[in-house]
Amino acid sequence: MSINTYLEELSSKLVIKDDEKSKISTSVTSIKSKLKDYFGSEIIDIVVFGSYTRGTILPRKADEESDIDVMVVFEYNSNQYKPQTYLNRLKQFAIEYYSRSEIHQDSPTIVLELQHIKFELVPAYIPFSYSKGVYNIPNGPNQWIITKPNDFNNTLIECNKFNNSMIKPIIRLIKRWNVTNNGRNMQSYQIEKKIAENMYYARISCSNYTDYAKEAFTKIRDILNYDEITEAINSINQAIQDENDGLRATALSEIQEVFKDI
Repeated sequence: MSINTYLEELSSKLVIKDDEKSKISTSVTSIKSKLKDYFGSEIIDIVVFGSYTRGTILPRKADEESDIDVMVVFEYNSNQYKPQTYLNRLKQFAIEYYSRSEIHQDSPTIVLELQHIKFELVPAYIPFSYSKGVYNIPNGPNQWIITKPNDFNNTLIECNKFNNSMIKPIIRLIKRWNVTNNGRNMQSYQIEKKIAENMYYARISCSNYTDYAKEAFTKIRDILNYDEITEAINSINQAIQDENDGLRATALSEIQEVFKDI
């Protein structure tokens, strides 16, 4: 097996399969219904966002910390409550309906861990003077920060489209490396953002999974110069050299050290 074929096959394993998608979809529907029952007219929208909606989330078998982001949008915060007030209320909601599940605050979210997936409940409200698609979400327990979740989604979609749908698979591969080789030193969103914002023209120099993986690490290292990233690049270069020298088994072993199978 070539190193490129290995990366291609591994990337396909890192896609959430239909049975896991179905369980997640059922849980999302249930959580939305329970939130509406509990808060009534106090919430004006419930928005699933993040890597799940972008198609870059890893299945639990590849990352046991994978989670679904759920933004609970409350009516305008006329009383200027701080985020912790809403976080406390979301925690009480989770305790009320999911008392047998693990529930804890991981600021600025409430984490609800079900048997097959974790959910992160994020309180939000729409700032009075801003347009649709703009939200205030917690920046710690005491401050709010403006976010436009759909803006980055569009950036990723366009980058992936321009690169013949190679960007999302590469993001999932780098996320897998971050879990197994990098101690989760980078946040998943950070990985997606650095790749999508810096690899729009990657297709000019990249033609396969190996090229794109190396380029992704290189772009990330330009911004976040971790030793682990340099080690990964060196290992990919060595794997390419070994394969060119006819040492296919050695090359495959090298690439498997960077991107571990599941």
